[in-house]
Order: sequence, then C-alpha cells, then structure tokens
Amino acid sequence: MHEAEALWHTSKQNSEIRNTPLSDDGDCLVKSLFSLVSTGTERLVANGQVPPPLYESMRVPFMEGSFGFPVKYGYSLVGEVVEGAESLVGKHVHLLHPHQNYCRVQADALTVLPEEVSPARGVLLSNMETALNAIWDSEVSIGDRVLLVGFGIIGSLTARLLRGIAGVELWVFDKNPGRIQAAQEMGFQTVDRLRYDFDLAFHCSSSSNGLQACIDHVAFEGKIIELSWYGESSVNLKLGSTFHQERKQVISSQVSTLPPSRRARWDFERRKVLGIDLLKDKAFDDHLGEIVPFAKTPELFRNLRQGSLSALSWVIEYDNH
Repeated sequence: MHEAEALWHTSKQNSEIRNTPLSDDGDCLVKSLFSLVSTGTERLVANGQVPPPLYESMRVPFMEGSFGFPVKYGYSLVGEVVEGAESLVGKHVHLLHPHQNYCRVQADALTVLPEEVSPARGVLLSNMETALNAIWDSEVSIGDRVLLVGFGIIGSLTARLLRGIAGVELWVFDKNPGRIQAAQEMGFQTVDRLRYDFDLAFHCSSSSNGLQACIDHVAFEGKIIELSWYGESSVNLKLGSTFHQERKQVISSQVSTLPPSRRARWDFERRKVLGIDLLKDKAFDDHLGEIVPFAKTPELFRNLRQGSLSALSWVIEYDNH
C-alpha cells in the first residue's frame, strides 16, 4: 500500500478527503479505527486562527502542510497494527496522528492499549492528559467547592477526575442545554445561575463570558484554571471589581508542559500510563459524544466552522476492510 486517505483543511471555508502518500520509512502499518476531533483546537486550525508566531510550536507529529493552508492536522488516533513486528501485529494502538485511514509509522510512535480500553475509548487519551495536567495545576484539595464552566470534552473529562477526589463539591455550568443534559445524565450537579463563592474554578468554554463568570464567582484568593485556547481571538474581561482586591489568580494550563510540582518525578510517559489506566473505567464511554463516519468529516468541519454543532465530542469512525 502506497497511499491513504486523509482529511485536509484546504482553506478557512473548506475541508476535503485527499489521497495522501504513505511514509516510506515507517516499520508499522496501522489501520485506523477511530480518531477524536479535539474541538477547540481543531476548530481554530480549520478556521485559520492559529497565530503565525505559534506555527512551529503548534505543529503535531505527522502533520503535513502549514497553518496557512492546506494542512493535515489531528492528534489522537487509535488503530490496529496490520504490518510490523510480530509482537505488535493485531494490537490496538494509540498514536498522535492526523485523521487518516491508514498510517505508516515507526514502532516507537505507538502506544499499545490494554484489552480493558476499547479502541473508541482509547481516543480520549490525549485529552485525558490535558485534564490530568489541569488537576495538577489547580492543586485542588479535599473538601474544595469547585466550579467548572464549559462541559465539552475537556471539561467533562476534568469533571470526571474531580469527582474522584474525596469531599470535592463540584458544580457544572454551561449555557448549552444539550451539554447540561449530558452532565446531569452522568450524575453531575449543574447550576443555571451562579450564586456561590467557589474555592476554585476550571474554565473550558473558550469564551470571554465563561472566563468572566469564573473570575466573578471564586472567593478571596480563589484560583481560575484556564484550559481554553483562543487562537487569534480577543478576550474581553472586566477586572475592576473584586479581581485585584481579592487577590484572585488566573492560571494557564497546557498539556505540552508538565506542571512545576511534577517535573522532578514525572515525565510524559508516566502521565500517559496513568491516563491509560484511568480509561479502563467504562464510565468514560459516556464522553465519546457523536460517532461520525470518516467520509462525513468534511461536512462535520463545515458545521463546526459555523458553530452549529454542540455535542460533547466527535469521534471519527473508519470503515477499513
């Protein structure tokens, strides 16, 4: 096999599936099963909203093209090894790769998934690591009252991890009725009006209003963990009320760097192993959102550009026979 089919963003308005040459130097051929659309980042990429100074730092493994278009982008794919070392053939593996139906890569780019982690659930691994980093950055503690604004894929995974911490009182806020319903069906407490002073807030809505709500509703010396990425969009905030007087903190959390409190003992591999272990819990199946056939991905991104979709997440399913 010399070619595969891959999703390319060809302009700010258009995405299409193109034939793409497979690499010649990979020793493993992977048949794709599922990949996850990391909605916040990938919508900005598809809209051409990556700031030029970040073009190099925002590159992901096996990306092709450039953020100025055309570009092949994505970073959480699960497939089955069909050619390669005997110990790998037939195994389900996770890799950082754009949306593509077959991939040829080196074996060291693959992470074998245990049998307890289904291929569909395995695509959550990259965003699970983002949620883990946010928990570490927050230094959340037993008994904290926590607000989470924005119940998308990152917010929902963060909420699931927070619920496992003893005594944490977690409230979820989202303006989208479908996402609030999803949170309630998962057993999370939701709120339609913010009344409390929280010890800590996690912001995952990628909106100025969402961040403002977090700032306004944490208590004295409260922390806001900012997980949203805005690309080239401006963020307008009102900081003239309690922000300075009450010594509130806005802390950026980003997955590409381990928090200072972990760097002496942790590395990316240890974090990944933890993420996989957590995904053995079948409860994370609830976070998979909508399944979209690979052939429909150009339409999916057309709707995402227009902001007309609001599922928890989108998982691409490949029909490779």
